[in-house]
Amino acid sequence: MTERAREAAERLIADVPDYPEAGVVFKDITPLLADHDGFTAVVDALAAAGRDADGRVVVDKVVGMEARGFILAAPVALALGVGFVPVRKAGKLPREAYGVSYDLEYGSATLELHCDAVAPGERVLLVDDVLATGGTVAATRELIEKCGGTAHAVAVLLELTFLPGREAVGDLPLLAIGQV
Repeated sequence: MTERAREAAERLIADVPDYPEAGVVFKDITPLLADHDGFTAVVDALAAAGRDADGRVVVDKVVGMEARGFILAAPVALALGVGFVPVRKAGKLPREAYGVSYDLEYGSATLELHCDAVAPGERVLLVDDVLATGGTVAATRELIEKCGGTAHAVAVLLELTFLPGREAVGDLPLLAIGQV
């Protein structure tokens, strides 16, 4: 299943040089999203991180990080038959929320999660498009734990192996469909 997804990702993700700034190669996932077979393969592969070896669902929620993580996490939640929870940038959630600030390569950011989005004891699969420095994953895990939940695993479309994201994931199982 993951091999089919990996092939689709390699074939359909477009490199955009010097975007959003010189020296950066942006990974444009929109051609993959537009391809039904490729998108289906990716969703199925990411959902595998929320199942045990026998195929049973072992998570209660899927969390997707703003913004491209939403696009992947919502159908993964549907595939697993569990709820989807968005993690948003500061000030975007309408009700009481926990917040966690973290450092980026240049500056800092804050992510928020509704206080009641994850119930105590729930197991959560974290889904995002790209694992880079890992700050988003670490902050999201902290938010889940503030709610009383447990991070089960991380599933991403691409891992940028030249950055230290895997270190930030720590002891969580990591499923990365592709690596750059």
